[in-house]
Amino acid sequence: MSKVTCDMAMSLDGFVAGPNQSLDQPFGDGVGDRLHQWLHQWMLGEPERHAAVIEGITAAGAFIMGRNMFSPGRGAWDLDWNGWWGDEPPYHAPVFVLTHHPRDPLTMKGGTTFTFVTDGIEAAMARAREAAGDRDVAIAGGAETVNQYLAAGLIDELRLHVAPMILGRGERLLHNVGDITLEPVGDPSGTSLVTHLTYRVIREVKP
Repeated sequence: MSKVTCDMAMSLDGFVAGPNQSLDQPFGDGVGDRLHQWLHQWMLGEPERHAAVIEGITAAGAFIMGRNMFSPGRGAWDLDWNGWWGDEPPYHAPVFVLTHHPRDPLTMKGGTTFTFVTDGIEAAMARAREAAGDRDVAIAGGAETVNQYLAAGLIDELRLHVAPMILGRGERLLHNVGDITLEPVGDPSGTSLVTHLTYRVIREVKP
């Protein structure tokens, strides 16, 4: 059976980005690429180190992300902005972007189409499930979007990629998500740059 997954790189103290995210510093002040150095390790000569993790991240049939993950802007759209990833984004599947500002769908090379959803997380999930068919749906980020889906009980599996660093402030994961239990799945793996942890998300049902 297909499920809803989420992969997030985070610091040891639970942040997925620092403060003051911008075009010049997409992950916030002082972060640079430190949260994602393990991805560079995978791309630049040691693909076997994280191959199974990358396969899991890219296996989804549809993705959901927040406006702030797609764009550094916060207001009306700059229609010249087509995302951070160039002409061929890495998703190769439908991507549904949560936003308060309507925009026509954006088709990119490699099978990625960004569709902009203005009527909430449940509507985006319904559209993503339909697009994914019998494949998984992945919540791609950022922290606020993931927290909303966790609070709504709509994520089945949470995969955390923990970098050995302390940020101290910024965008915190697992904030205001309500009563959930994270049940470990499998054994941790990783390198000196990251520890990969997988959890089944169990929503607590109050009597």
